[in-house]
Amino acid sequence: MATVRPRGHGDMRAAARTPRRPVPKKPSNPSLKDPVGVYCRVRPLSRPDQECCIEVINETTVQIHPPDGYRIFRNGEYRETQYSFKEVFGTLVVQKKLFDVVAKPLVEDLIRGKNGLLFTYGVTGSGKTHTMTGSPGDGGLLPRCLDMIFNSIGPFQAKRFVFKLDDKNGVDVQCEVDALLERQKRDAMPVPKTPSGKRQIDPEFADMINVQDHCKVEDVDEDNVYSVFVSYIEIYNNYIYDLLEEAPFEPIKPKWNNCNTPVRNGDFIPPQSKILREDQNHNMYVMGCTEVEVKSTEEAFEVFWRGQKKRRIADTQLNRESSRSHSVFIIKLAQAPLDADGDNVLQEKEQITLSQLSLVDLAGSERTNRTKAEGNRLREAGNINQSLMTLRTCIEVLRENQMYGMNKMVPYRDSKLTHLFKNYFDGEGKVRMIVCVNPKAEDYEESLQVMRFAEMTQEVEVARPVDRALCGLTPGRRLRNQAFQEELSRKLEMRGGPINEETEEQSVAEMFLQSLPPLPSCELLDINDDQTLPKLIEVLEKRHKLRQMLSEEFAKNVLAFKTMLQEFDSSVVAKENYLQGKLSEKDKTIARQKTDVERLEKKIKTLEYKIEILEKTTTIYEEDKRNLQQELESKSQKLQRQASDKRRLEARLQGMVAETTMKWEKECERRVAAKQLEMQNKLWVKDEKLKQLKAIVTEPRNEKPERPSRERDREKPVQRSVSPSPVPGDVFKTRGGGQAVQFTEIETLKQESPTGRKRRSSPSNPDPAEDATDSAWTDVETRCSVAVEMRAGSVLGPGYQHHAQPKRRKP
Repeated sequence: MATVRPRGHGDMRAAARTPRRPVPKKPSNPSLKDPVGVYCRVRPLSRPDQECCIEVINETTVQIHPPDGYRIFRNGEYRETQYSFKEVFGTLVVQKKLFDVVAKPLVEDLIRGKNGLLFTYGVTGSGKTHTMTGSPGDGGLLPRCLDMIFNSIGPFQAKRFVFKLDDKNGVDVQCEVDALLERQKRDAMPVPKTPSGKRQIDPEFADMINVQDHCKVEDVDEDNVYSVFVSYIEIYNNYIYDLLEEAPFEPIKPKWNNCNTPVRNGDFIPPQSKILREDQNHNMYVMGCTEVEVKSTEEAFEVFWRGQKKRRIADTQLNRESSRSHSVFIIKLAQAPLDADGDNVLQEKEQITLSQLSLVDLAGSERTNRTKAEGNRLREAGNINQSLMTLRTCIEVLRENQMYGMNKMVPYRDSKLTHLFKNYFDGEGKVRMIVCVNPKAEDYEESLQVMRFAEMTQEVEVARPVDRALCGLTPGRRLRNQAFQEELSRKLEMRGGPINEETEEQSVAEMFLQSLPPLPSCELLDINDDQTLPKLIEVLEKRHKLRQMLSEEFAKNVLAFKTMLQEFDSSVVAKENYLQGKLSEKDKTIARQKTDVERLEKKIKTLEYKIEILEKTTTIYEEDKRNLQQELESKSQKLQRQASDKRRLEARLQGMVAETTMKWEKECERRVAAKQLEMQNKLWVKDEKLKQLKAIVTEPRNEKPERPSRERDREKPVQRSVSPSPVPGDVFKTRGGGQAVQFTEIETLKQESPTGRKRRSSPSNPDPAEDATDSAWTDVETRCSVAVEMRAGSVLGPGYQHHAQPKRRKP
C-alpha cells in the first residue's frame, strides 16, 4: 500500500482531481484464496558517492523520493512515497535469508504435490539474475531450491527411466524391464556417463552449488518414489526457444538471409521456436520442450548452466550483461506410491502426481532513450516492454475483477509470457514475486513504475490449490520391506548361505565345473585300441558319482532352505498377527480421531461463520475508516491552505502596520511641533491683549463726555495703537498653494460705569440727560471693544476673520 506525502500545492490540486473508484467487493470465500506474495530487495549502490532515491524504512516499507534534478524540473514539487510489501530485504541481506522466506515454502509445496511460480521483476541492472542464480561463493534461489529438493527426496528416488514424461504434459510409470532397457541404451551411448556420486563438477559453477545449509523437508512421504525433471526455455521477441535443445546456435542472434530463412553454414542450424499447448487439465505447457531427468543437485545445475550459456545477453548503456529475454527454469517432480509389498511402484496412472516449480528471471524494463539502443537492441527492448506491459495489464484486470466484481476478459494471449503462466493466476499454485530495485537516482522513473506495479500485484488473490488425495494403502510399506530384506540377509548369513541368488548360482556352477575331472581324448585311431574306451568309462563313472554326491548335497541344502523358509514364514505370521493387533488398535484410534475431527469440523464451521460475521463488521469499519481518513486528509489539506493564507496575511499586515506606524510617528512629531507653536502664539496674544486692556483702562476720561452724532462717528477714523508685530500664528498650507491662519480663541472686553448707574428709559417720558449719559457710556464701551479687536486684528494679520461681533446697544 502506497502512502504519499505531498510537499507542495501541486499535490493538493492533483488529489482534488482524483476520480472516485467503485466500492471494493469482498470475495465470497476469502479462506480459499491467498494474495500474491510480493517482496522487495534493494541492491547496494555501485559507488558510495551516488545519489540515492530509495530508503528502507522498516521490515515491510520502503520510501522513494525524487532526486534533486527531478524536483527542479517539476517546479519545486516534492513528493515522498512509501510502499509496503510482505517483507523488505535491505542491501545487507544474505541469499539464505531470502531463500528461507520466499522460496522455501514453494519447495515444500512442490514435494507435497502443489505447483509454484517465483519470478523476479525490476529495472535493468537491479540484481534480478543475481537473486535467481547467484554468484561464485553465494548461490542464488535456483541452486538452493535444487539442493533442498534432493536433500529431501534423496533416499526415496526412483531408478532412472521408471517415470517417463510424454509429449502431452503427462507422466507414465514403466515396468522394471522397460526401465532397465532404457538405462542400458543410455549407457551404450558414446558419451561417457559418470555416476552421480562421482560426477565431476564444472569449476565454473562449483562455488554456486556448494551450499552447506543442508536444508530439507522433514515430513516427506517415505512410501512414495520420486523423480526430478528439469527444462529451460527463454522467451525472446515473443517467441519461445528451448535452451536445452542440442542444435547449436549463436548466443546473441541467429543468422538470417533477406528471405527470412535460415542460412545453412556447416553444422549451424537456427533454433526453432516452440508453441504453447493446453493439456487435459487446462494447464499450459511448451510442446516439444527438452525435459531431462536428473538425480542430484550437481547434475541439475549442470543442465541449467548448459542452457544459461545459450541465453541471449547483450551490452547496453545500463548493464554490461543485460538479459535480452525472459528465462524460465521449470522443475517437475513426479511421485507415485509403492505397492502393498513396498517393493515396486504402483502401476496406476491415477496415483501419479506431477507438480512443478517455475523460476522466472524477467528481462529488465527500460527506457530506450536511456539505453541508446539501436537496430536489434531497440526491437528487443520494445518486445520486452510490450510483454511486461501485457503482464501489468493482466494483473490490473485480475485486480479489478476481484475487487469490484467485474467480469472483464484477462488478455493472457497477448503475450507468450502471460499465456504460459495463465493457469497459475487461475488457481493452480502459489505465486511469489521479488521486486528488485536499484536505489540510484538515475533509475527513479523506472523504479517508480516498478513500485506501482508491485503495489497493484499484491492486491490480486489466487485460489488455493487442492490437496492431493491419499492412495489408501497402509503407511509404512517401505520400512516393512526394508526390514524384511534385512532379516532375510541376516538369516542367510547365519546359515552360511549366499546372500543373494546371483552369488548362489555363481558358486554352485563354479564348484560343479571345478570338481569334475577332465575328459580324456576320445579319438579312436585303431580298431584294436582297448585303452581309450575304458579310460573314458572310468572318467564318466567318476563324474556320475560326483554328480550324485552334489545332488544329495543340493537336496540337503534345499531341505535346509525350506526349513528356514518355514521358520521365517512362522515368524512372519507372528509378526503379522502382532501387526494386525496393532492395526486394530490404530483403527480404533483412527475412529476416535475421526469423531474428534468431525467435532472439530463442526466447531470450525461455527468459527468460520463467526469469522465471516467479524469480517463483514471489519469491512464496515474499514470503509468507515477510509471515509474518515479521506475526510481527515481533505480537512488537513484545507487547514494547510488556511495556514498558508494566514501566514501570507500576517506578513502583509505586518508590513502595513510598520508603514502606518512610521507614518503616524512622523504625523505626531509634526502635530507636537505645531501645537507648541500654537501655544506660544496664544501666550503672546494674551500678553498683547492684557497690555492693550491695561492701556485702555489707564487712559484718562472726560468728566462729561459728549455723545457725538452718528455721522461724525462714521466719518471720524478710529485711532489704533501701534504695537510690535506678533510672532506668526499657526499657519497651514492650503491645496491651492496659499496659506491659512487658524485662531483658536477670541476675547471680547466690556466696561461698565464705576458708579454702577444704570440707564433708565421710560416710554412715556424720556429724560434727555439720561440719554446723553447712556450714549456716552455706550460709546466708551464700543470704542473699547472695537479698539481691542482692531489691535488684535493688526497684530494677527490680514488673514484674520471675525468669528464674533461686539455687542452694541441700541440708542
